[in-house]
Amino acid sequence: MKKGVFEIKDQFYLNGEPFQIISGSIHYFRVVPEYWRDRLEKLKAMGCNTVETYVAWNLHEAKEGQFDFSGRLDLKHFLQLAQQLGLYVIVRPSPYICAEWEWGGLPAWLMEKDGIRLRVYNQPYLDAVSAYYRTLFEILTPLQINYGGPIILMQVENEYGSYGSDKQYLNDLKAMMKENGVVVPLVTSDGPWGDLMKNGTIDDVFPTGNFGSKTIEQFEVLKHYIKGGPLMCMEFWIGWFDHWGCEKHNTTQIESCVADFEDMLRLGNVNIYMFHGGTNFGFMNGANYYDKLTPDVTSYDYDALLTEDGQMTPKYRAFQQVIAKYREIPKVDFTTQIQRRAYGTVAVRDKVGLFEVLDEISQMTESAYPMSMERLGQNYGYILYRTQIGKGRMLERFKLVKANDRAIVYANQNAVATLMDRELLEEMNLDLSAQAGEITMDILVENLGRVNYGQLLEYQRKGIDGGVFFNGHYQNGFKIYPLAMDNLDKLDFSKGYQQGKPAFYRFFLTIDTPADTFLDMTGWGKGIVLINGFHLGRYWEKGPQKRLYIPAPLLKSGENTILVFETEGKSVDTIALEETPHLG
Repeated sequence: MKKGVFEIKDQFYLNGEPFQIISGSIHYFRVVPEYWRDRLEKLKAMGCNTVETYVAWNLHEAKEGQFDFSGRLDLKHFLQLAQQLGLYVIVRPSPYICAEWEWGGLPAWLMEKDGIRLRVYNQPYLDAVSAYYRTLFEILTPLQINYGGPIILMQVENEYGSYGSDKQYLNDLKAMMKENGVVVPLVTSDGPWGDLMKNGTIDDVFPTGNFGSKTIEQFEVLKHYIKGGPLMCMEFWIGWFDHWGCEKHNTTQIESCVADFEDMLRLGNVNIYMFHGGTNFGFMNGANYYDKLTPDVTSYDYDALLTEDGQMTPKYRAFQQVIAKYREIPKVDFTTQIQRRAYGTVAVRDKVGLFEVLDEISQMTESAYPMSMERLGQNYGYILYRTQIGKGRMLERFKLVKANDRAIVYANQNAVATLMDRELLEEMNLDLSAQAGEITMDILVENLGRVNYGQLLEYQRKGIDGGVFFNGHYQNGFKIYPLAMDNLDKLDFSKGYQQGKPAFYRFFLTIDTPADTFLDMTGWGKGIVLINGFHLGRYWEKGPQKRLYIPAPLLKSGENTILVFETEGKSVDTIALEETPHLG
């Protein structure tokens, strides 16, 4: 692309000519990089002229001051691929992205800072954002259209009107972006109802709306804020996400989506959320909290136009037919060969118990009281608290104070209680009178994914941040084992194993040709899976998701290692690799 200019007047203009944005969302960090081109080619082939992506701060600066823009985090490469395909780009680089992503993209180490408040005018928070932006915009600034790059719009904050009303904070973010060389038009995006648009908009930044239905009605509200400018839906929600325990995979009716989409193209501009959802690899799923905690599943299929593994859907074809009424559909040759394959059943080779390998995979800390993950420099995963409580007896008013999210309590390595969410905060009687001898209590706490939206954003310390209370007093004297699960190459499978206890299981899959496949976890309880050291994500028998997607680039010809960490002690001797997903 040549150097150009993108402007917002009565409509969008590209190099002085009217330009209708027809965009789709692809989050580079939810797709293996070997498949970026395939997903972008399919976006272009549907008729879109633009791709939109968030930027995930917590991945790029997992530790304060240490930045990573390589491999699956090579944002520059993703943007350049889009440009090579003739696509323009909308980048949403705000520190908070929501996106059903762990803590909305905020890095966990922010919680270590004294006096920090999020998404407001707060100096420790703004200092952290400023340091991140200095590195991030070294990548983004040269890729703006004014300098020959593909970026035509950037977003200042994300749905801020549904969180706060601090205009000074928004203006500070805008100033930071401009100081770092941003010259393309800036936008905000908020739901067009209640106080959200009023709270989330600022002067000299163009407002857009986020919604999933009633296009004509929502655009009428938006007209009051755009002052004669173009109408744009920045997030047209064409599907929805799933959380563990929801009844079934969420889907939408094609007919209603198509009708709203056609209204958008007839009246304005659109970014489809999501064009391709992808996968919450690792511990990166977010969570919501309304009346209870609802952590999201590993798949971010979203009932999008492409499935989690990039297959075109009937909804894709229907949207393509609508776009064809407004612009010519380009012919695109797909350059990535992708196959699905069932590899069959694999038997377990090795087993080892968690309690047996604690010292190999965790650096133990002794403390008079429990401490949260963040206070120990841990971001994600599990954490185990060990304490000696004397002889077996009734523990009255047992309670974990200031604890998140899910805990399994063991007495001499026997599970005696499993508590989640509000159960962690309620007093209960725990009868340990049948336990023989002196009791070692272990409490294994899992970070299920930090809440990414709403009032509880600032209350996301994981593990136990207060104490363990019973029989009228706080228990003191703990050994604390952080379990980030990022060093499992240290596992020693000769250490021992007990059936029904938390444990690691190792499988070896030998194949000739790598292909996309789906790991079926039927018969297992709850835990995580790694393939050749790459963390695929979580499984949980409560569903609705029953199989984990394994992209072919994570496999290799020959022997592949699959490692399962199971917390509930529910296991079978095999796993199966199937050709199709099972999202419930």
